[in-house]
Amino acid sequence: MTGKRVPAQVLADSRRRDSRAKRTRVLAVVDAMASRGDPVTFAAVAKEAGVSNWLVYAEGVREHIETARSRQAASARRAGASGGAASTAALRTDLELARQEITALRSERDKLKEALRRQLGQQLDQVAAGDLVARIEELSRQNQDLTAERDALKRQKTNAEAKLEEAEEDLAAARTSLREMIRRENT
Repeated sequence: MTGKRVPAQVLADSRRRDSRAKRTRVLAVVDAMASRGDPVTFAAVAKEAGVSNWLVYAEGVREHIETARSRQAASARRAGASGGAASTAALRTDLELARQEITALRSERDKLKEALRRQLGQQLDQVAAGDLVARIEELSRQNQDLTAERDALKRQKTNAEAKLEEAEEDLAAARTSLREMIRRENT
């Protein structure tokens, strides 16, 4: 094909390359999961390969996944038949060892908590009492300043209210006087 290709051909070629790359990636993921011993499922393969669920069910890919699943199921049956399962006594021993380890870890945790509590207590005791006294005095001063400022603002408010009341009375008297003057002029 030495002639010029039309856009549809370019798009089709690109899609074929993309499809081959995705299918190759899916097959590699199936092989990797099987070799790691991870359970091979259609959803897990699609997720790990970063492809759609549709692709893992497509012809040519589905068969590969089903083969890997069959091999895993067969190996699991062989392991069970060959005595791969732990005995009840072994499980009880493991459980008892785990309980002892949990008890030891809880004891260690409690010791660490107590040591931390003591250390924090010592740090609090080391805070200089003079610093605390100075801080208390500073806060007391700030409290006094704020109280004085509040009282001054209350006085200003009271004075302003009194002036407003006086101005309202003057305004009412002026209105009354104006009404009387208008009546006299009209008669």
